[in-house]
Amino acid sequence: MDLAIVIVTWHVRDLVLDALRTLYVDVTRHGPDAQVWVVDNASADGTAEAIADTFPQVHLIASPENLGFGAGNNLALRAIGFGGGKPANQLPRAVFLLNPDTLIQERAIRTLYEALFAASDIGLVGARLFYGDGAPQHSAFAFPGIWQTWIDLLPAPGRFYESARNGRYSNDLYEGPEPFAADHVLGATMMLRREVIEQVGMFDEQFFMYCEEVDWAMRMRQAGWRILCVPEAHVIHLEGKSTSQVRPESYLNLWRSRFALYGKHYPAWKVAVIRRIVRAGMWRKIRQIQADAALAPTQREALIAACREVATL
Repeated sequence: MDLAIVIVTWHVRDLVLDALRTLYVDVTRHGPDAQVWVVDNASADGTAEAIADTFPQVHLIASPENLGFGAGNNLALRAIGFGGGKPANQLPRAVFLLNPDTLIQERAIRTLYEALFAASDIGLVGARLFYGDGAPQHSAFAFPGIWQTWIDLLPAPGRFYESARNGRYSNDLYEGPEPFAADHVLGATMMLRREVIEQVGMFDEQFFMYCEEVDWAMRMRQAGWRILCVPEAHVIHLEGKSTSQVRPESYLNLWRSRFALYGKHYPAWKVAVIRRIVRAGMWRKIRQIQADAALAPTQREALIAACREVATL
């Protein structure tokens, strides 16, 4: 087997079925030789049953609980044979981690696969992503830090949002034909070599959701692997369809993960600066929520409670 494809899904039955249809069309037409694993994180919408009926060739793992993104992927990676002492020649040459809210475009998987093995030090590649309406989506980012936190939470000139200070790469790179180097790619599409997983390990399961791919990329970069975004591999990403179902909880998960990432990888002085920015940003966001007449009272209360908890993390 050249490639193992892994999807972790939760409560997005119709979307994951569409994702499976597009990926099977692509690998059937263009290769490489691939098998697919799906981890269903205890969905209550009939996802597991629908996949079993529609795609019996899928290696389906029905988890009895919602493990989150990282642990869900790890469950599939262990089922494939990683982390268990399995000989390398019995493992896939590469693994492609794919979100359930994605639609693979023509030849995208083959393009990523060829880019991954274009040089021996390339460890991870990601596709160029588009929203459902065809608008381009940022697919790769610089590692987060002080400037990104400020721009995210506090007043800043609008021009900074699309700038390198906010971890964004130039549109010229996305429009060009060549893969470009990135600190990390968005977790919606990540294809990596077998050797990378063997060397740096799997996802850190302290990250239930968010930042797990950033932590993984940091560990890969520290181990000497290059990470690339591949503009000629196109994937539609219907962003946030699972996490939007639990908005206040997702917001808390986001900031818990960000603080775990900063504490793991950043010096104490930088973490202290970021904490001050976050506290100020949360109180500013609370004022904005209080003034938003479009929110229902229960929704407003839940969001304010989430922001207050983030401010105290």
